[in-house]
Amino acid sequence: MRSGGLGLCVRGRVERMERIDGTGRTEPGALPPGPGGRARPGGLASFAYTAADEEKRRGVRRMKTTATGLLLLVALVYVLATWAKNEGVSGWPGFVAAAAEAGMVGALADWFAVTALFKRPLGLPIPHTAIIPTKKDQLGASLGSFVGENFLSGDVVRDRIHSLGIGSRVGAWLAEPAHADRVTAELATALRGALTVLRDADVQAVVGEAITRRANAAEVGPGLGRMLEKVVADGGHRKLVDLVCARAHDWLVLHGDSVMDAVQGGAPGWTPRFVDKRVGERVYKELLRFVTEMRDMPGHPARGSIDTFLADFAADLQTDSETRDRVERLKSEILGRGEVQDVIASAWAAVRAMVIAAAEDEQSELRLRARASLMSLGARLATDDRLQGKLEGWLEDAAAYVVTTYRAEITSLISDTVAGWDADQTSRKIEAHIGRDLQFIRINGTVVGALAGLAIHTVSWALWG
Repeated sequence: MRSGGLGLCVRGRVERMERIDGTGRTEPGALPPGPGGRARPGGLASFAYTAADEEKRRGVRRMKTTATGLLLLVALVYVLATWAKNEGVSGWPGFVAAAAEAGMVGALADWFAVTALFKRPLGLPIPHTAIIPTKKDQLGASLGSFVGENFLSGDVVRDRIHSLGIGSRVGAWLAEPAHADRVTAELATALRGALTVLRDADVQAVVGEAITRRANAAEVGPGLGRMLEKVVADGGHRKLVDLVCARAHDWLVLHGDSVMDAVQGGAPGWTPRFVDKRVGERVYKELLRFVTEMRDMPGHPARGSIDTFLADFAADLQTDSETRDRVERLKSEILGRGEVQDVIASAWAAVRAMVIAAAEDEQSELRLRARASLMSLGARLATDDRLQGKLEGWLEDAAAYVVTTYRAEITSLISDTVAGWDADQTSRKIEAHIGRDLQFIRINGTVVGALAGLAIHTVSWALWG
């Protein structure tokens, strides 16, 4: 059967497509190397002759049968008309024979033209036939050049993008709540995917190294001094002093015995015990009184001394080189500790979990703000000509850069792909797709030829009888 023969043919061709390596072994299914030993791109896998192509090819065969049948019908008419004319029938046989003869000529000429596209007519080595199989690579290169010159031009791309009015159309589209929701959901999905793909260890290492390098590169003393100076000037530290005084008072109340024992323990050994006890009680009471007064008196002299100390320290952080150097050494020691590096690295895990949770929650502040921003951007794009011009200008510049910079690579994709196709298979596939219309050319050639022959014979008969 025809389908079985086709299957054997295709299977045999696939088996012959083998790559030969240096050991003489072959790889089934690979394309033969191109000129110079280079492997051809594409091939049967990328340009396969499919069952759908075979169905179209059956339609082409039916149209071929129709066109050939019409040629045979015209030939039969010619034979009968010529026989009638030779038998002495006058009048119509001459007209019919002329029309049939011209129809045969037109049918044969168009048959030759259509057949020459895909193979050599009757197998004869006639020049400029089998155009597709023999000129496939040249056709691919010409197609690539045509696309590059007429479609991948910077001016063409700019004019096309400008004519589309992308800015206003995108703005109107984004301004719709449903569309903004859709874009927000897609962005959230992309964000989750990106965060899932990233390896925590790699990101943590990068974040830790970046923070450490940035902290080491920047001197923190002057910045801390300015911040402390502003805090002291605004009285922001006083609440902290209040808290420390209150906690110190409470601690002294709870641990009075411990304080007195500590004072007695530091007394000389030759003093009487009752003296040590009285001294300890006296020190404890004075200390408690002092802390209580600091807690309850905002204008206590000790508080003023703290203000003065902090103000002087803030000034030293900004101007005193020795103080700044000591702060830098302390900063380096702190950053070099493993615990601090672990905290810096672990910050990524917390941020990642927070962002993923926000991206998954449709009512999260992140999603809601993103949606509102998209709708606001869409409303502005829909009405702001200046913003539209900016967006379209960026798109035009980007597209023009791509097509002008990578034109050769884009066009070579066409030419190299066509060059990688098998010539016979390409011819059969193209014939399957356009062969039906080409057979109509044969039919039309037969009809038009017959009409032209009839017209010429009629004019000749009218002029010369």
